[in-house]
Amino acid sequence: MFDTATPTLARYTSRQVGFVLLPGFSLLAQACALEPLSVANQLAGARLYTSSTFGLEPRAVESAAEASLLPQQTLSGGAPSEPDADLDIVLVCAPSPLPPIDISGLTQWLKRLAGRGVVLGGIAGGTEVLARAHVLDGYRATLPWQRFDAFANDYPHVTLSQQLFEIDRNRLTCGGGTAAMDMMMTLIGHHHGQPLAERVSEHFVLERIRMADEPQHVPLRSRFGHAPQNLHDAVSLMEANTEEPLTTHELAAHLGISRRQLERLFKKYLKTVPSRYYLDLRLQQARRLLRDSDHPVGDIALQTGFSSGAHFSTAYRNHFGMTPREERLA
Repeated sequence: MFDTATPTLARYTSRQVGFVLLPGFSLLAQACALEPLSVANQLAGARLYTSSTFGLEPRAVESAAEASLLPQQTLSGGAPSEPDADLDIVLVCAPSPLPPIDISGLTQWLKRLAGRGVVLGGIAGGTEVLARAHVLDGYRATLPWQRFDAFANDYPHVTLSQQLFEIDRNRLTCGGGTAAMDMMMTLIGHHHGQPLAERVSEHFVLERIRMADEPQHVPLRSRFGHAPQNLHDAVSLMEANTEEPLTTHELAAHLGISRRQLERLFKKYLKTVPSRYYLDLRLQQARRLLRDSDHPVGDIALQTGFSSGAHFSTAYRNHFGMTPREERLA
């Protein structure tokens, strides 16, 4: 669907982007999706994107921050009050979880748009709106981490991802907040070339555009809410000791339990052994350093507990499918 080549200005295609606002939507997330499009227009000196807003009723929509936006169009009876034939992309901005309001008209409209090939997106709770409309069946999608379990149970035909955002063919979804900005800058790169996307990122004083495959940060207590305190403490010790990793025996000793008890905890609640979890944690940190810093690869290996560059490179390639140097070049 997306052309990743860098086009000339003459080849730029103008796209119409509609934002559907549901009560309680995140003003931050909506702005993070809208502003990159506006800045792309400014930097390109061309109208690459034209935006419009939609509401369920002919009145202002109040955000979670209690600030209100007046939509330009109303979805009266499940369709806009004006023709929507020119829409190329429609993004639903909604709180998560969804409020108890009637969105049957909206879901019917989304189905019609899907049938016409319009690109559909969900920001935060907007993903659940798309799922209710059955326009995410067979697609990868993500939403705020707090709704992972409920969403997976309610929508088994959607492939749930725990990444920052997902761009799967003509469907866009993200966890909300600033992830919406990374998603839209990535989309700009697909449409008009990576150099323009990077200039948009620089405009917002960002070091880089976060990639879709980066996981959402889920607080430790939320990930293992019902797990024993010893497991929480073990993971905390691991996170605090990545440069000089502790052995499984040392971890158990710090916690005052046997190594076998510690291994049983990890197996029961995390479906892995302590050493594997620890290695994955260190490699994820290494990946962030490779992407976010200009530290030499050898220094990053030492910072994440690898005694040699060769060991680091092998472990990294086995985990991510590329070497640390390839990651940095990418």
